[in-house]
Amino acid sequence: MGIFGSESKFESSVKLIPYPQQAVYNNISDLRNLEKVKDRVPEDKVNDFSYDEDTVSLNVPPVGELKLRICEREEPKCVKFETVQSPVPFNLWIQVLPVDENSSKMKVTVKAELNPFIKAMVEKPLQDGVEKIADALAQVHYV
Repeated sequence: MGIFGSESKFESSVKLIPYPQQAVYNNISDLRNLEKVKDRVPEDKVNDFSYDEDTVSLNVPPVGELKLRICEREEPKCVKFETVQSPVPFNLWIQVLPVDENSSKMKVTVKAELNPFIKAMVEKPLQDGVEKIADALAQVHYV
């Protein structure tokens, strides 16, 4: 915990995914699979969307340039990301747990060090963003 800020945590609601845990993990642990959702990214909200196996970059007006890199893979249940470039450094992780052999559940979490002023400005957009990421991931065909 920093002297000027405190750790803030933003969590999505839990999403039910009609695919096995391993299939979901295999897709989210390789960012080249973002090709499947590229057409769902709203062009009016995101520019310069690019990715490779471990990183994703995008420009989000008015926030600016964001670049995230996978920093940890915990097969088959979690993929953790860290910011490489961001106006506000944060970590993001996607947890996937089995429900049964054909379905799983997912939750997206963001943790950031935010001072009270910044937190007041970004709290609602961050919470909305985490929920939108989870909604988008819940609609992917993980086959």
